[in-house]
Amino acid sequence: MRPICAPVASTLYSSVMVLCILGGCSTMSVPETPDIVVRKMFQANANRDLKTIESLVSKDADMVGYTVGGRKYVGWNDLAQDMRIEFESVNRLEIPIKELRVWEHGDVAWYTMDIDYIRYEGTGLKQSKTILPFRESGVLERRQGRWLLVQWHESLERDPTVQLVETQNQQSLDDHSVRKAPVDLSGEWEIQEADKTYHAVLDKSGSGNYTWQDGTFTTTRLTDGRWEGVWIQPGNDREGGFEVDLSEDRMAAHGRWWYTRVGNRSNIPARQWGGEYRLKRTQATSANHSLP
Repeated sequence: MRPICAPVASTLYSSVMVLCILGGCSTMSVPETPDIVVRKMFQANANRDLKTIESLVSKDADMVGYTVGGRKYVGWNDLAQDMRIEFESVNRLEIPIKELRVWEHGDVAWYTMDIDYIRYEGTGLKQSKTILPFRESGVLERRQGRWLLVQWHESLERDPTVQLVETQNQQSLDDHSVRKAPVDLSGEWEIQEADKTYHAVLDKSGSGNYTWQDGTFTTTRLTDGRWEGVWIQPGNDREGGFEVDLSEDRMAAHGRWWYTRVGNRSNIPARQWGGEYRLKRTQATSANHSLP
């Protein structure tokens, strides 16, 4: 079977399983590759779509899965029950895949992946989110032309973190402060990705042009050193978003970017397909680099 992040609230860590998977819709067509199956499983987990998850696991009576806290699942029924409890106990799930590697040999495939399993709970001023950084591995088998999960294992990369979720009123105040530009992002920035380096010239609010594919940046949110925004590249007809953390002196930032559209494909899930961003300010137009 596939990892499944089960309940995490208070004492429920023992059944935290993450059967999340990236990509794809809830309505399943016959998967073509193990990579697609894995991504569809995690997206179904994020969508709390138990029906799709069930269609992608073997449900063998001796199917085994391990999760944190020493929890072990044999077969499908107990796992499905814990997943139902988990889905009913949260307001929302997000499962960004940070890394996925898949190997295939004949009718057997196996994968490793790093994910964040993010649970949103509570209402009003008591809303919170718990971030569980998981490392996952699993085995798939091709049966009658379809890849099915037959075994999985997951563990925590480090301790979970719990954060309060801003209310709508507080977020509105924060957004207003961004427009007032408490952090001045103006100047020239060097942007590094895994396979390229280019430059951007931004205004005070963090919007401007960059030299790769005639791109443009627009900052949408900037609070407590967290810089978020969107990018558009007319040169190769793509667009997406980014989220980076500024250094204390505001002269560097590090985080991730992702696609939301590539050509005619406009339904790409945010935060799931992308890469790493490293930004360095090479020329600033303001001498004030203290955090707000």
